Amino acid sequence: MASKDAQKQRSRGLLGFLPGTPDPDQSLRASSSSSENQAWQPRLPPPSFLPRLDLIIIHQQVELLGMILGTETSNKYEIKNSLGQRIYFAVEESICFNRTFCSTLRSCTLRITDNSGREVITVNRPLRCNSCWCPCYLQELEIQAPPGTIVGYIAQKWDPFLPKFTIQNANKEDILKIVGPCATCGCFGDVDFEVKTINEKLTIGKISKYWSGFVNDVFTNADNFGIHVPADLDVTVKAAMIGACFLFDFMFFEHSLAGL
Repeated sequence: MASKDAQKQRSRGLLGFLPGTPDPDQSLRASSSSSENQAWQPRLPPPSFLPRLDLIIIHQQVELLGMILGTETSNKYEIKNSLGQRIYFAVEESICFNRTFCSTLRSCTLRITDNSGREVITVNRPLRCNSCWCPCYLQELEIQAPPGTIVGYIAQKWDPFLPKFTIQNANKEDILKIVGPCATCGCFGDVDFEVKTINEKLTIGKISKYWSGFVNDVFTNADNFGIHVPADLDVTVKAAMIGACFLFDFMFFEHSLAGL
């Protein structure tokens, strides 16, 4: 019996079982739970990052050069835990031509590194449309974790009234929905994008753009976001929600003195 337990522990180690990843035994026990809970717990291969977080804070760094010159610079973000400790850092890679002439629709790559400088997530954003008149070529993101391994996508869905997106797995199968408010200006309060099951009957989390005050909102291009999720949510879905947060910043909240 002892040898079987030891063999079981070794196999777990080979699978890269880490904090924040559901226990395989627990997943088997959960198979007998309600179908509603299974709807928002997609079974995806866990990458070796993202601890057991239920709140992820994303702080965009103020670009003083862009404020002074009125130009659009590459975005940089700090990703923190609920204690305000930085766990990751994200940098946008894009060419000046795209930032100048394509503005918030620009194609870019966001590289997310840990505190040791190791890249753990890559988010690729192609140049796509952002208009309800072109429903067949709407926004999309590809999430790789670790870099080179696609674990999911964020795809915008056409809707005449509300911002709607889906979180997809590596096979582009819908696993969760994200529904935003009718008005996303966020001039005097937080803006919440609710993360729901596919049938939209259960809300399991949200992505919030925090209101930082009138002066900051008008005179800087720095935004603050919070991602509220269940602590035991699959880490690849957490990675996809981080990518969704970047997409929402580009689509709805990207502004600077150049746009005044």
